Amino acid sequence: MAIDSTQSGPTEDLQRTTGLFRRIAPGILIAATGVGAGDLITASLGGSALGVVIVWAAVVGAVLKWFLNEGIARWQMGTGTTLLEGWVSKLGRWVQWLFIVYLLIWTLFTGGALVTACGIAGTSLLPLTDDLKLSKIIWGVAHSMVGLVLVWVGGFRLFEKLMAICIGMMFIAVMVTAVVCKPDWASASRGLIFPSIPSGGMGWVLGILGGVGGTLTLLSYGYWIREEGRTGLEGVNACRLDLAIGYAMTALFGVAMILIGSTVQIEGKGAAMATMLASQLANVAGPVGKWLFLIGFWGAVFSSLLGVWQSVPYLFADFLTIRKGIPAADRASLDFTRTKAYRGYLSALAVVPLPVLFLSVKKAQLLYAVLGSLFMPLLAVTLLIMNNRADWVGQKFRNGWLTNLVLAATLAFFAYIGTTVIVDKIHILQGR
Repeated sequence: MAIDSTQSGPTEDLQRTTGLFRRIAPGILIAATGVGAGDLITASLGGSALGVVIVWAAVVGAVLKWFLNEGIARWQMGTGTTLLEGWVSKLGRWVQWLFIVYLLIWTLFTGGALVTACGIAGTSLLPLTDDLKLSKIIWGVAHSMVGLVLVWVGGFRLFEKLMAICIGMMFIAVMVTAVVCKPDWASASRGLIFPSIPSGGMGWVLGILGGVGGTLTLLSYGYWIREEGRTGLEGVNACRLDLAIGYAMTALFGVAMILIGSTVQIEGKGAAMATMLASQLANVAGPVGKWLFLIGFWGAVFSSLLGVWQSVPYLFADFLTIRKGIPAADRASLDFTRTKAYRGYLSALAVVPLPVLFLSVKKAQLLYAVLGSLFMPLLAVTLLIMNNRADWVGQKFRNGWLTNLVLAATLAFFAYIGTTVIVDKIHILQGR
């Protein structure tokens, strides 16, 4: 019997599927890393407190992050250097010291927020003791150590596969849960079309806008696209596509969590919060809704932890190579994941933030959100300066008018929100 060579077999189908995933992998990694931990908690709490009228914040936050990350990719495709090196070489060496101080502080509190969220997720699925705070600590430490081992021994390809599994669990579970909760779809549609900020909702909007889609981890995208070998205008087009896919998923996750939160009253605190939310979901969506949410929540927070554990040490390792004066061409071919700097920072990241587990969840998430939101205007300013210089980035890679408009709006919006929140805090302290 003749064999029809035009028909593809399982191997060819698998290769095509794998090839497609490889083409969009960096965008998927951004979605998995940028959604989780405090972002899902903040979105669900915001939905519970303010309702579905703030769903626009999740969408706008994802769009803003697309423009910011596209700018990072375009700089790298045009210059062959990371944005971090661009900051140092074009804006002055003072930037590197500002960056490293911020990186160290951000690492401490973001790492702490991540292990706290993983502790909550583990406790929600399987409490280890009657003392939920102790269970949260044990689960948090366990997740941190497992993440350390997986990143240390697995390399980038294992990291990609694990993240794909986690984000698949997260996507299915959270989307299905949002549907079965039967939120107010009409009000949600109005919230998308006519954005508004309810009284007392400024802090929640800032947390959602600043947290959804990542903060400092946006810089990690440059190292992931380097792993995929992207260069030039073709690389820019590939980045635009996978970032669009990644941030579309990010927006869906954020909206879904706001919708879920809007259907229940979240009163739990600390390690019991996710469990109480899941229990209330059981009343709305039945046992299936409860367990879908818990599984999706775990997938979200653990993928976020894995993403940060794998990506942030790149930044520290790159910082040290810049300090040592290693040429950009040599750094581009360097396997950062095998360097002492990368592995040393990875080890510190998995251990040093663990004391944050002893703080309340509210304090851990507040520190995480505030530090993350500070990075957005800084990134917008530098992309406005650096990507508008044709002699720096090249004429073909310069910002377009729409990009400049969005970056300027991002800067203005965060300045307005930040100023408003600071004034409100001053009034509170003054007893007004």
